[in-house]
Amino acid sequence: MTTEKHSGQWFRAGVLPDASDVLGLIEQSSDIAVFLNKNHIIEGISVNPECPSLGCLDHWVGRDFNSFLTEESREKLAIRLQAMERQPNEAPRPIEINHADNTAWEFPVRYSIHRARDGALLLAGRDMQPIAEVQQRLLAEQIARERDQQKLRGEETFYRVVLDASKTPIVLVDPDQGRIRNLNSAAAMLLGAKPDALSGNAFAQAFEGRRRSEFMEALRSATEAEEHRFIEVTSRRNSLPLRLYPEFFRAAGKLFLLCCLESVSDEDGTNPQMSTSLLSLFTSASDAIVLTDGKGNIREANEAFLIMTDALQLRDVKDRPLSDFLARGMVDLKLMLESATKRERLKGYATQLMSVAGTRVNVEISAANLHKNGGEPGFGLIIRDVQPVEMPNAGASPAAVSEDAMKSVMDLVGTASLKQLVSATSDVVEKMCIETAVQLTGNNRVAAAEMLGVSRQSLYVKLRKHGLIGDEASDTDSGGEK
Repeated sequence: MTTEKHSGQWFRAGVLPDASDVLGLIEQSSDIAVFLNKNHIIEGISVNPECPSLGCLDHWVGRDFNSFLTEESREKLAIRLQAMERQPNEAPRPIEINHADNTAWEFPVRYSIHRARDGALLLAGRDMQPIAEVQQRLLAEQIARERDQQKLRGEETFYRVVLDASKTPIVLVDPDQGRIRNLNSAAAMLLGAKPDALSGNAFAQAFEGRRRSEFMEALRSATEAEEHRFIEVTSRRNSLPLRLYPEFFRAAGKLFLLCCLESVSDEDGTNPQMSTSLLSLFTSASDAIVLTDGKGNIREANEAFLIMTDALQLRDVKDRPLSDFLARGMVDLKLMLESATKRERLKGYATQLMSVAGTRVNVEISAANLHKNGGEPGFGLIIRDVQPVEMPNAGASPAAVSEDAMKSVMDLVGTASLKQLVSATSDVVEKMCIETAVQLTGNNRVAAAEMLGVSRQSLYVKLRKHGLIGDEASDTDSGGEK
């Protein structure tokens, strides 16, 4: 038999079952069948014996069908029946409703609603309780999985916090691939890089002259040794000699390698707490302490420097040139760094420090070259606030010279014109400035010329003019300039 729909009407052809076969067809094709009269009173009910979860429902007969529905299902069914009345020729569509019996037992059923004679309705339904139970189990599994994931994230956060807070340098390595799985900040500091830059890289690449296969084999051999269960390596980034103490462990059936790092230079020190003490000194010192790279850019600064420069926090000054905070800018910085490079240290350099607001304070700076063991170049500077009268490099000579010179000028009053007096005074001031610049720069004439804003050749001429340099030395310097 074929069935087609034309213009909203079902077209039937062939032979259909007679009325005697309809009851068996309904019982076989549905789990539950309910026959309602026009007042929605249950006239008859049939339950498939293969659905024992539905139970015995013979007490439904003669009662209102709505009395066995939940509140939401009553509204849902009423809306569907109203739609069927408005469109009587529409093909039946399934509807899912929830039955409630004895106020405690609920089960969902998907019904298809069919019209019968005299406004009666036949509801053929499929028990959705097994599907609902599967959905509930899936929902419970999803909730449990989300709970486990949240617990796992909490455990991972706890692990990362403890790992990073540990003062012991620790590196976790995947022994199969030889790559760094995780490491803490203490280990990254010894290896001369940030943790993010090292994580995921080959562990052997962090050290000089190490191939991956040979390096991993050396670590395995060290774990099996009875004595000297470590290997000695040199960090590739900062040439720091280290010792690695490897140890294997198993997690979730997989093998991992835990390596504890130790600086050989720290081991040779007499006080193992030296690093902690130095860090405490750096943080709480009353004098400003600044660490720079080889070009004079600030890498670290303590609280005293921030107070002296009126900076709110370290990021306001970090990576900025130290010359930004010196009164004579690059002249001061270049002179200090060159002296510290040649002599390894510089002591008592007098200058002025400028704050971010433009205020100035007289300071005395000591500098040291921190370029050790072939590592990255850098300098450490201690900046001390001094009273305005405390200018060690100023000396007494310029004051004495200026006093005698000014007396000589005063003696000329009455014997020379005003133009001659002003010219003589200008020479005195010029000589005083040149003498001060030469003394502040430690007789470094290149730096003195840069400080005064004149060329080196002009400085040599003025030095000879004021008798501050011999003709022979002047000629030699001039020749060197050429």
